[in-house]
Amino acid sequence: MKTLRQRNRDIVTYTPRVEPAPPEHALRLDEFRDVWALRGKFVAFVLLDNRFCRSPRFDVPQAAQRWADQVRQDAEI
Repeated sequence: MKTLRQRNRDIVTYTPRVEPAPPEHALRLDEFRDVWALRGKFVAFVLLDNRFCRSPRFDVPQAAQRWADQVRQDAEI
């Protein structure tokens, strides 16, 4: 009868990332703290606790940055 446990096998451990990152195809705008260009629109990613919050899509980057500032301010309260 075959034993249930296989010996001498490496134990694979997985450590999940603490925070997910914005998508790789998004382009970061250096002029703004949290704004990324994503498919022709502007999106803000704000790190709250262990995850990023993504804003709705905006036509101007200033609006996305205002959204990010507001979300960060609401999280501090």
